[in-house]
Amino acid sequence: MQRPTVSLPPRVVAQDVALALFVTVMQVQGTVAKVAIEGAPRPLTDFGNLGYVLLAVSGLALAVRRRWPVPVFVTAALASLAYYSVDFPDGPGWLGLFVALYTLTAYGDGRRSVVIAGAGIAVLATGWLVSAADIEPRAAIGWVFFRIGASVMSAALGESVRSRRVIAAEAQERAELAERTREEEARARVDAERLRIAREVHDTVAHAIAIINVQSGVTAHVLDKRPEVAREALQTIEQTSSRALREMRAILGVLRDDHDGRLPYPGLEQIDELTAKARDAGLDIKLEQSPPAAPLPSAVGSAAYRILQESITNVIRHVGPTRVTVALNPGIDALEIRVTDEGRRAVPGDDPASPRLPPQPRTITGGPAEHGRGILGMRERCRLLGGELDARPTPAGGFEVTARLPLAPTGARL
Repeated sequence: MQRPTVSLPPRVVAQDVALALFVTVMQVQGTVAKVAIEGAPRPLTDFGNLGYVLLAVSGLALAVRRRWPVPVFVTAALASLAYYSVDFPDGPGWLGLFVALYTLTAYGDGRRSVVIAGAGIAVLATGWLVSAADIEPRAAIGWVFFRIGASVMSAALGESVRSRRVIAAEAQERAELAERTREEEARARVDAERLRIAREVHDTVAHAIAIINVQSGVTAHVLDKRPEVAREALQTIEQTSSRALREMRAILGVLRDDHDGRLPYPGLEQIDELTAKARDAGLDIKLEQSPPAAPLPSAVGSAAYRILQESITNVIRHVGPTRVTVALNPGIDALEIRVTDEGRRAVPGDDPASPRLPPQPRTITGGPAEHGRGILGMRERCRLLGGELDARPTPAGGFEVTARLPLAPTGARL
């Protein structure tokens, strides 16, 4: 039952000592004053000044009431029983007991403190009533019931104070937990935004670099023999780099507090521009697109554009000039995407001045679930929206990427 000993501030200790001295003086002085007016059946000096000792003990014990509430209550209760059992004069000698009862329930540990207080009051009431069995005049027994009622009220008041303190502490804890939760959610949102920005930057830069790499190779290859082709390649490089810079400014604009100069993220509205740039890079693209029954959600349109962009970039980077079929089929509840290429073309008789360069080998580091960072990034985009993506070689030697994006995304927003 006894709580671990805690170190109390000097100010609290001083308050308890001052209260103990005040209660002691009130008990002794008040009883002496009452005896002087009304007289007493037994003087306080009997049994070696036992009356004074009991009054002083029950008062001075309050100096350590917050450190040891149970021993203080037991001391005050025993002193009260002894005091009234030997028929010492009634007076304000119950002040220390009432304070001890309040302290027991106010600074105890709840239920057990209330049980101890209840049991103690029951014992005290029995002892007081037995001691007052032959009290004269009989009206004086009212003071016994006063002590019983005041004891119950002291214990109830202490329990009320403790309950309010516990409720306040729980409310403070909930507030602190809510604050920590808000901070964690804010950090999670920041991390998600950083991941989204990194993904957008990767897709934008990778696509632009792939096209610029192809076109710069074309320029170096035909600069002397076919200057008009070199000029077209340089114009494509300029347009691609300019577009990439605009997209980068739009993506990184979210890091600023102001909203000036911020552009919308690309969506399927820019698919014609995307396929046009791919044709400039040497791809023969066939676009099969069905009109959607309703406007696509912005998150779905942006994810679809990035998946198409990454798929086309992979073809440019790993295959080179080839035929690519892009199919978009907006359904009732999902958008289906398919990008299929025919694989590397055999060009033994090509004109050396042709702008088509030898392709780099396609890198596949594992099975269907592992195709490099580009495909992993596309698959992550699909999962964020609750969709799915599959990327695998075709029997004809090409490669196919299929994706299904729900029109009502179930995952995190991009």
